[in-house]
This record gives sequence, structure tokens and C-alpha cells, in this order.
Amino acid sequence: MNLVLAKNWWALVIRGILGVVVGVLTFIWPGITLAALVLLFGAYSLVDGALNLAAAVRAVQAHERWGILVIEGLVGIAASVVTILWPAITAIALVYVIAAWAVVTGVLEITAAVRLRRHIEGEWLLALSGIASLIFGILMMIAPIAGALVIALWVGAYALVSGIILIALGFRLRSWHREPHAGPSVTAPAH
Repeated sequence: MNLVLAKNWWALVIRGILGVVVGVLTFIWPGITLAALVLLFGAYSLVDGALNLAAAVRAVQAHERWGILVIEGLVGIAASVVTILWPAITAIALVYVIAAWAVVTGVLEITAAVRLRRHIEGEWLLALSGIASLIFGILMMIAPIAGALVIALWVGAYALVSGIILIALGFRLRSWHREPHAGPSVTAPAH
């Protein structure tokens, strides 16, 4: 029995090659990746806003509540316009959101480690993770432009590693597809 995935091994290799290319380009020009992420957010918020406005129109026709949908739609479209007109502001805002998340996560992990020290051993690892998260968040707040480039480089690293794995898997499936495999034989019933 041949798997569909094994028959289409080449699709994994192509996806892998694209991932490697995106990863390498990200490391060469990290600003391009950041700009692409910002524009992707802008496109998403535009579509989201338009869909909320469409839902508001349907709600009006059905005599249902529609006010929140209109507000959400207008906010989404406004976010899209701001993203397209001032992409640097959007990138910085994204960095601050990630930095705030890292700080809050760090504080919560440190707090949990302090509370857990009476109950488990190795709680210092959780505290250390919290400290690392806290430092990371503070550094991103201090240098948001560097933080934005770090995010772009993370995307590039993911694309590169994922691409290499997909290429390896694709070629492994190619060789598996070509080798005969013993297995139960299935005969078709006679008509």
C-alpha cells in the first residue's frame, strides 16, 4: 500500500526549499520579513473589519443587535489603514505587546516558583525561566527596533529549520515509495 504522502514526496521537497529560501532571505534582509508580517496583519485586520461590517448588515436585516459589530468592523478597518500608512508604528506596537506578554509571564513564573518551593524540588528552573522572560521583555521595551528584528529572525529560523526537515522527509518518502514493501495483500471480491 502506497501512502498518498509518499506519492507526493516532491511537494514536501518544494515546500522545504521554499522554507529554506525564506529562512535564508530573512537572515540576509530581516527588515523584509518584518514588513511582510506587518502587511499580513494589515490585510487580516481589513478582512476582519469588512466581515464584521457585513455581519452587522445581516444583523440589521434580521432585527438583531448590530452596534458592536459595526464598532469592531470600523476598528478593524482603522487598524488596517494605520498599518498600511504607518507600518513602523505597527511593528513597534507588536514588539510592545510581545514584551508586555514576556514581562507578565516572567512575573507569574517567578511567583509560581516561590509558591511551589515548599512542594517540589527544582522550582528554581521555573524561577530561572521567569527571570529570562522578564529580562527578555524589559530588553524588548528598551530597544523595540532590535526586538522587531529579533521577531523577524525567529520567523526566519523557523522557516529554515522547518524547510530542512521537510526536504529530508520528502526525500525519505521518495525512497520509501520506490521500495517494495511487504504487507498484507488484499484481494478484491469477485463480481
